[in-house]
Amino acid sequence: MYEHKTKETNNSVIEFIESVDNLKKREDAYRLLDIFTETTGFEAKMWGPSIIGFGSYHYKYDSGHEGDASLVGFSPRKAKISLYLMMDEQRREELLKRFGKHTVGKACVYINKVADIDVDVLKTLISETVAYTREQYPE
Repeated sequence: MYEHKTKETNNSVIEFIESVDNLKKREDAYRLLDIFTETTGFEAKMWGPSIIGFGSYHYKYDSGHEGDASLVGFSPRKAKISLYLMMDEQRREELLKRFGKHTVGKACVYINKVADIDVDVLKTLISETVAYTREQYPE
């Protein structure tokens, strides 16, 4: 049976951020930690070895696959910073037009650094992701 690898852990968020080699990326991780914490009201938790997540929800697909995931999160990866923001695609596209320099994946938005983006738009993306996910997966 498949076991989901990205689970909430008891690992230290601060220790993880301190392990980020690139000083600028580490500083951005602390800035994002503050932004996500302030915007969501949730305590940061490590999800798997490298994702800093906020809040959680339980999902169950028609296939029977189910699990838990963070509502929103980010990861200061070597190449880019990944922002985990799952929401209505059309609304996400509208917001991203004003977001600043980024690239996108299915549920991720990738940035090089916080200075490249509009933090107010990020806060809107975060809060709307939390609302959207809670609507899609009510408790």
